Amino acid sequence: MKTTRIMAATFLAIGGLTLHAAQAQQPGFHRTDILKGDLSAQGHEVVQVRVDFDPGVVSVKHNHPGEEVAYVLEGTLEYHLEGRSPVTLKAGEGLFIPDGVAHAAKNVGTGKASELATYIVRRGEPIFAPVK
Repeated sequence: MKTTRIMAATFLAIGGLTLHAAQAQQPGFHRTDILKGDLSAQGHEVVQVRVDFDPGVVSVKHNHPGEEVAYVLEGTLEYHLEGRSPVTLKAGEGLFIPDGVAHAAKNVGTGKASELATYIVRRGEPIFAPVK
């Protein structure tokens, strides 16, 4: 338990800066860092973040150096993954986003929408890369 708290505190103090710098101050888009830790898979780590979207807000198109599992906590989010048809998810539904696939999410509901984003990524690489 103590180790988990130390890891979370370290992530919040240092590790989260990369994630926040990538989407710094995007209006209507809020991130809350939860945890970061090494995995048994050589060279990989897990990062978990809560992402809150105000109504109508769209994330910038981006990708990650590994997989993302998105789980909608509240509201309705529409995900656009490159090369696929858009998919709309409501609270309690999840989506797997493969390594490197460019994507964006939009709050298509009338209230706040939130997701729990779990990234399984290569350690040492920027967790977020905007894509044109």
